[in-house]
Amino acid sequence: MRNIGRGVVIVLVMAAVMWVIQIINAVVFGQNLVQFGILPRVGDGLRGILFAPLLHASYQHLIGNTLPFLVLGGLLAARSVKDFVVVTIIVWLFSGVGVWLFGAGNSYHVGASGVIFGYFGFLVARGIFERQLVSILMAVAVAALYGGIIVGLNPFAAHVSWVGHLYGLASGAAAAFFMTRGNSMIGVEKAE
Repeated sequence: MRNIGRGVVIVLVMAAVMWVIQIINAVVFGQNLVQFGILPRVGDGLRGILFAPLLHASYQHLIGNTLPFLVLGGLLAARSVKDFVVVTIIVWLFSGVGVWLFGAGNSYHVGASGVIFGYFGFLVARGIFERQLVSILMAVAVAALYGGIIVGLNPFAAHVSWVGHLYGLASGAAAAFFMTRGNSMIGVEKAE
């Protein structure tokens, strides 16, 4: 139970950091911190891989990302803080690299949605690969509640970094495969 509380606190702190950054960005910098987002295929744009998930284009953008970040990140962290940290690092980096390599040029890409898609991909894929009742039930619940986010993979949607969504989703699913592979193949429950 202590693990659940610690995981939820970590997710809440991360969301609070995003809000503090957005307030500072809007009030002090006039939204100009987005220049620290990912600028595809430009050397300076690489720094955005580290900063983009913390930056948002507007309050509306952050509002749209906050609830799914809290719910999906909270579900992941409540089950295993270690998995949450590992998955966060993987999807943060790989969704960012995907955007830097293949994202629309001449614009900055910011927001936590690549990470959110990664959490979604991980939680659903873990149910498939781990094949344990808790993971399967969580995968079904996540797919039922947030399956609609898949429309964020639409390459024709305006002002949507669908490449970040795609690479987040794929890297989350890949993380689930590699993190559960040994356990599901031999039927041993993973000990925390």
